Amino acid sequence: MLMNEIADALELEGRFWVRDAVKESQLTALDQAFRQTAEPGQRLDRSSKVSAIIGSSIDVAQITCSLVPLSHPVRIVAFDKTEQANWGVPWHQDRVIAVAERMDLPGFSNWSRKVGVWHCKPPTDLLRRMIFVRVHLDDTDEENGCMELALGTHRLGTVPANEAVARAEAAPREVCRARRGDLLVVKMLTLHRSLPARVPTSRRVLRIDYASDRLPGPLSWAFSAEARKTA
Repeated sequence: MLMNEIADALELEGRFWVRDAVKESQLTALDQAFRQTAEPGQRLDRSSKVSAIIGSSIDVAQITCSLVPLSHPVRIVAFDKTEQANWGVPWHQDRVIAVAERMDLPGFSNWSRKVGVWHCKPPTDLLRRMIFVRVHLDDTDEENGCMELALGTHRLGTVPANEAVARAEAAPREVCRARRGDLLVVKMLTLHRSLPARVPTSRRVLRIDYASDRLPGPLSWAFSAEARKTA
């Protein structure tokens, strides 16, 4: 498939799969780095070994930049589902970004501080241009709680939380079965959910949020700010 066809599919359905995308050597390095992170769901900074590997991964960077030119990682989150942490989340959109400092600018709202990092809801137009990429470190299906997408719902713009279920159920839905090494590229405003695992086993996923926008000064991305501090 040609790159423009891939981009068209991403715009239409809100997601695109790149199967068997990450080399085993990269996956092995990520396995080792993942074990050194804290609890699943942790937002990782530039100092983490996972972040360093993702940042230098030609596999991930080339694919992402080909789909969203000039994109750069702005947040990384490590997820795992186990017998001890068999969580689930209902249908929702991801509508927050991580920034270096709180700056009360028009269009940026719902401020909160998570694990020492400021988060806020940015203007919808910025979210429309963002994507997130899921790097699968384990095979995943319904048995171990894979994600489910409501295809095309990114084109609805911001969906009120009380309408998320109805909007998702009115759309074509995809159970995101994946193999180790698969990449799933998703438009940020796509409605998605994750049910608890039927048979809890390890289900490790790295999620990387990407943006091509610079935030309006004096706001800056938290992840980029961390990079400057450690450079």
